Amino acid sequence: MTFTIDSDNNITAFGSAEEAAAATSTPFDTFASQKELAALLAGWPAERLVALWNSLPGVEPVDGFKSAKVAAKRIWARLQAFGEAAKAAAEPLKPKAPKKAKGRAQAAKGAPAKGKASKKTTPAKSAPKGKKAAKAKDSAGPREGSKTAQVVAMLQRKNGATLAEIMKTMGWQKHTVRGFMAGAMKKAGYKVESFKPEGGERTYRINP
Repeated sequence: MTFTIDSDNNITAFGSAEEAAAATSTPFDTFASQKELAALLAGWPAERLVALWNSLPGVEPVDGFKSAKVAAKRIWARLQAFGEAAKAAAEPLKPKAPKKAKGRAQAAKGAPAKGKASKKTTPAKSAPKGKKAAKAKDSAGPREGSKTAQVVAMLQRKNGATLAEIMKTMGWQKHTVRGFMAGAMKKAGYKVESFKPEGGERTYRINP
């Protein structure tokens, strides 16, 4: 499982980093292990660690943690239950699930034709609609004043924008910028070029 966390401490579980990047349209950080979470939280202020823990469902609120490592250990342990729940919820979307449902329907009603019809109709029609909706949103462009719009304006400059410039302007960390480029910008339909001039800094620019 890969987890994403945004600036508002909203945590979402995904099957892979690719799924996270494709489904998330806001700046986010990712982690897939307790070690990665600890490295992420090491750069956070103590107040945010407390806010993150206290925002998790079913936990006993705390006033502070001895260290970011301790916070990461407790938060990771708590997320494991959420991760398992997310896996269980995602299973009906996997190819194996329809087969099981079909088998039960045949055993109970003896109507394989109906099972086949529902299998062909539902997945085939739902997926393209989702893609069309996504394309419609992308073609409209980012909302004026949004974070995406601000970053797009920076990347559309002739020389683009360096990683440091984006971090300073948006108040993000390195991994947040990288995640935004791989997720939100790609999902919005922008082709972002990443390059590092000799002796220079990592720079991002939108290809025409």
